[in-house]
Amino acid sequence: MATQLRRRYTLEEYFTLELASEEKYEYFDGEVFCMSGVSPEHEQIIVNLITQIKAKMRGRSCHVYPSKLRVIVPSQPPYRYPDLTALCDKPRYVKIGGIDALTNPSFIVEVLSPSTEAYDRGDKFTHYKSIESFAEYLLIAQHRPHVTHFVKQSNNLWTHEEFNDISDAFRLVTLDCELRLRDVYTDVEFPPPTPPPADERPEDWER
Repeated sequence: MATQLRRRYTLEEYFTLELASEEKYEYFDGEVFCMSGVSPEHEQIIVNLITQIKAKMRGRSCHVYPSKLRVIVPSQPPYRYPDLTALCDKPRYVKIGGIDALTNPSFIVEVLSPSTEAYDRGDKFTHYKSIESFAEYLLIAQHRPHVTHFVKQSNNLWTHEEFNDISDAFRLVTLDCELRLRDVYTDVEFPPPTPPPADERPEDWER
């Protein structure tokens, strides 16, 4: 969840705010948004992912970072805070506004919420593609078992698969390991399903 700060900021003011605060803020052309205040389900999913991925990559030169890591996004400066970032390479950083930011992630995860889903699937994904090393993207729903998995191909096109069953498993190409939805959603309680509005129901429902 993101909350907009009311005033407009210069980049220098934004960097001062970042350095002085324990909170995370993202900058969008003078507008600044506080990125704190996610749901317990959101945090549980991230904890599950970090636990699973770190265990599977033990003994390898791979790195997994939670959402406090800043990532340089060339088409949307100065940087963003993905929910999870990983790579199996030596991390490279640049100093920007007095703060270290990663330049070479290969794998990025966003946990979806109603207020951010459209942006995470659309404009944010487009901007992430401006990162040269970025090659794999995972979008994870909170309200039900649902994962969308994007992988960059050699021709720069992206393929994707969707997984909806808690027993499903899929392979992370850039990290060379397998994840199961059952492990991604450990200790996550889903709300009861909400029926669609009456005007969107199939005709058979009325019989």
